[in-house]
Amino acid sequence: MASIIPHYELSVDSTKIEDEAREIIKRVKPEWDIHTLKFKHFTEGITNALVGGYQPDNRDDMVLVRIYGEKTDLIIDRQAEKDTFILLSGAGCAPPLYCTFTNGMAYGFVKGVPLDEKMVKDANIRILIAKEMAKLHSLKKSGEENSNPVPYVFTKLQNFINLAPDNFPEPERQKTFESELKSKAAIQEEFNMLKGRLEALTCDVVFSHNDLLLQNIVYDSQSNTVGFIDYEYGFYNLQAFDIGNHFNEYAGVDEVDYSRFPDRDYQLTWIRVYLEEYYSLIGRESRVSDADVERLYVQVNQCALGSHFFWGVWALIQAKYSKIDFDFLAYSVTRFKEYFRRRDGFLSLKEPQI
Repeated sequence: MASIIPHYELSVDSTKIEDEAREIIKRVKPEWDIHTLKFKHFTEGITNALVGGYQPDNRDDMVLVRIYGEKTDLIIDRQAEKDTFILLSGAGCAPPLYCTFTNGMAYGFVKGVPLDEKMVKDANIRILIAKEMAKLHSLKKSGEENSNPVPYVFTKLQNFINLAPDNFPEPERQKTFESELKSKAAIQEEFNMLKGRLEALTCDVVFSHNDLLLQNIVYDSQSNTVGFIDYEYGFYNLQAFDIGNHFNEYAGVDEVDYSRFPDRDYQLTWIRVYLEEYYSLIGRESRVSDADVERLYVQVNQCALGSHFFWGVWALIQAKYSKIDFDFLAYSVTRFKEYFRRRDGFLSLKEPQI
């Protein structure tokens, strides 16, 4: 069971973070010699600060200390994140959660290397990802086995829109916002249309990661396994959202290139592997049919639109509140441009009749 360290808040100051992380590790690993600890700073993320502490002779046994980004409590339910971590750790889908504190948490390390744009398309690794996602989607939270939760993309995205700014004080940023995104009212109107289309899909609602960008997937070559990390947005969602979001992330973050979005043949092969594993895990006796694959393909591509919308609005909130050195407004514009470029084509796809 993860412990809680009340009223303990860590600084994001790089000159202090190691000393403060050392104090956290002292509490969760009392058998370690904290005076000889080594540290690794992880710089890939654009939301939180992350540092790992380990003993000199065993780098694989690392305690990660994450400090939440400025104002991220506006968009992330930290209690839900903790509950999710405990659920997934018990199911073997996540490392142990050691403790939480006022503005962060400490947890175990997933051995391996984060994926890049080339690795994610490797014939072996993409099969591992599809099967690991199926395993995640087969899980049920205790007490919710027979419930019908509202998909996260609907509730959270509406919450994001409510929190999003409708103007920026800087003239240049305001000009960008108005020329590229029009207004907050226009964003709301577009979401209402998209929500109606996604609600009409015959799509399962499953427990989902909701943020499977490449850096959140770790491959261990020694065991030939993949693991998912960072479950900040984990919750029940349309089954196809996780897959469509994952395919969107083939584009990368620092140098976004949406020409990397998987084509139809690639997706159909990936989806068949996923469905065969998913059916097996949930005890569905029927075989995966071509119609099953085609149906999920349509759902995935329409949910990919939902993914662009989700992260486009998310980035607007970050553009207003985040202290991290990243152009969130430009990223928001990029996501919405791709949404509108793909919208008509993806929404024209039709699910096969049941």
